[in-house]
Amino acid sequence: MLVCQCNMITSREIEDIVLDLLKADPWQLVVPAKVYAELNRRAKCSGCVPNVVDIIVRVTENYHAQQAHQPAELIELQSGLDKLKKQRNGVRRERRSTSHRAA
Repeated sequence: MLVCQCNMITSREIEDIVLDLLKADPWQLVVPAKVYAELNRRAKCSGCVPNVVDIIVRVTENYHAQQAHQPAELIELQSGLDKLKKQRNGVRRERRSTSHRAA
């Protein structure tokens, strides 16, 4: 589908650029200016910018949904963090007694 008539940019070109940007850094903020810069073009009349934003949001949501970890992996990570927390709580970091107050 033709998104930008001024520059003759299709939705497929925008989707490909957004995916390439997300593969380079999955947590970067992708904005229309970055997309146009990657295409070596600029938004002339800016009538297409709302459609470009919609495409960016859709592609980014799909990308992160595909990259999401399975719930079992998240549970394993959480239990591992809980174990580390328990280990750290048992270690005294200061030489003062626990009943000592600074103020």
